[in-house]
Amino acid sequence: MRTLIEFDHLSLDGRHSGDDFWAAQMKVVPNDNQFDYQLRLLEHAAGLVLGRATYEGFAATWPAMTGDLADKINSLPKYVASTTLTQTTWNAEVLAGDAIEAVARLKESGDGTLVKYGNGPFSRALLEAGLLDELHLSISPFVAGSGESLLAGIGATALDLKGVTDIGNGTVVLAYTPSR
Repeated sequence: MRTLIEFDHLSLDGRHSGDDFWAAQMKVVPNDNQFDYQLRLLEHAAGLVLGRATYEGFAATWPAMTGDLADKINSLPKYVASTTLTQTTWNAEVLAGDAIEAVARLKESGDGTLVKYGNGPFSRALLEAGLLDELHLSISPFVAGSGESLLAGIGATALDLKGVTDIGNGTVVLAYTPSR
């Protein structure tokens, strides 16, 4: 059975979006440690799980990028949750039917890991359905002040700390597993 890992970028106040989120995020210059962490996360990946908006943003950006991380991301199959997307490119397919049920089937279909990027209602639904096996939160040293909270609206969910990685530049990645 595959393991589903979600990776998210967050501000210190737990935001993943907002008017100034990405402008502030870009002031925290990514370094080799961030890219190395991503490569380790993708080492045994059998594919990426993405929502429509993340897929469209990634598909517009990653194919033109170069380097080890870009090579890995570009080569992996992408599984996209969408009720509106009818065509894909970039080695992707739309998950048929109910996205949560489709991800459950995808997890049962092989070995390795599936890495989910992006956040929002799809992430919350996967966590609530018990399908997320690990949650890796890259916390950057800025306060967004506004924007959506990653886990807004989710019921009480206990998490166990699996690890802490100091990325540098004031950024840490906190890895959690849901308490079962």
